[in-house]
Amino acid sequence: MTERAQAGPGRRTVMGVGAAVLGTAALGVTGTAQAAGKSEGASAGHGGHRLDLPVPTVIGHRGTSGYRPEHTLGSYQLALDMGAHIIEQDLVPTRDGHLVCRHENDITATTDVSAHPEFASRRTTKTVDGIALTGWFTEDFTLAELKTLRAKERIPGNRQKNTLYDGRWEVPTFEEVLRWADREGRKRGKPVWLYVETKHPTYFRGLGLGLEEPLAKLLRRYNRHRAQSTLILQSFEPGSIQRLSKLVATPRVVLLSGAGSKPWDFVASGDPRTTDDLVKPAGLQWMASFAQGIGPTLDLVIPKDGSGRLTTPTTLVRDAHAQGLILHPYTMRNENTFLPADFRRGTDPNAYGDAFGAFAAYFATGIDGIFSDNPDTALLAAADFAGE
Repeated sequence: MTERAQAGPGRRTVMGVGAAVLGTAALGVTGTAQAAGKSEGASAGHGGHRLDLPVPTVIGHRGTSGYRPEHTLGSYQLALDMGAHIIEQDLVPTRDGHLVCRHENDITATTDVSAHPEFASRRTTKTVDGIALTGWFTEDFTLAELKTLRAKERIPGNRQKNTLYDGRWEVPTFEEVLRWADREGRKRGKPVWLYVETKHPTYFRGLGLGLEEPLAKLLRRYNRHRAQSTLILQSFEPGSIQRLSKLVATPRVVLLSGAGSKPWDFVASGDPRTTDDLVKPAGLQWMASFAQGIGPTLDLVIPKDGSGRLTTPTTLVRDAHAQGLILHPYTMRNENTFLPADFRRGTDPNAYGDAFGAFAAYFATGIDGIFSDNPDTALLAAADFAGE
């Protein structure tokens, strides 16, 4: 996922979107759950296909990026071993059309490419979604070349301990992740949920490396193309989700950046709407016509004031639930530097703050789940919230 801005309900399941919002009585949601979660829409939805996920859902953000270099099989495995309900992958293409798991196509900070003299000449400057970037990019490498690189910690200044694992893992292909998930599912006797993002789809389509068609092909090959599949698709570009909705029935979520921002496909097409329009009832209704949920930045759920402290929650949770949309906001991290100012402790920006307090504040809004770099912390906070 790209970040462009930076005693309650018991175990429930999240419903998808199809035709009409079901009443909570029909779903068997308890009065306590209704009152505490304020989330009739969280367990309800359109069309009735069920996403068998607990609420709040804990999403392993890029695996366990608080503990291992992100988007590696080591990061994904640890997230699964910790008990994350669903594990995220971001997808970008190689020059020869393979989908690989990287936070961005710029791999300068997440691999050891700069230490490979044979690739020195491929360092270049590109404009991706309006931003000039200098480095090395996946679309300039074949898969075989990319496999000669090793992953490393993206933010070593914040997560020095993660550098212990630099060089341990390759850049995984999405197909390798699908095979891993199938193996782990058989071993554990239950499917492994994946949460898959198309990165910069308009940019890549312009290069002749469209993401949606090869992604849909892999989903069909591994039987994850159905409405009941244990996989959720996501994108910051609504057009990518619309395109995927015509290719597969897999559940879908539209990601939303900060207030005032605009999806890049809207910029490219001249669509005047911004995120501010999409979080209004009319925008939510429009997204509900092709998606099952939204993934807003946490600031769209509870804004911060000028000092970085949480203010009053917006009506986004209530308004999205009224359209039958689930909400999976991003991203919670344990370190002070990433927490709202209310929950920072001490003066070390990289020390852990009161993450449990921050989780409690966000869960109290009625969100259906949350992306977290620290799934173990998130799971304990979710259990606290559910009264377990």
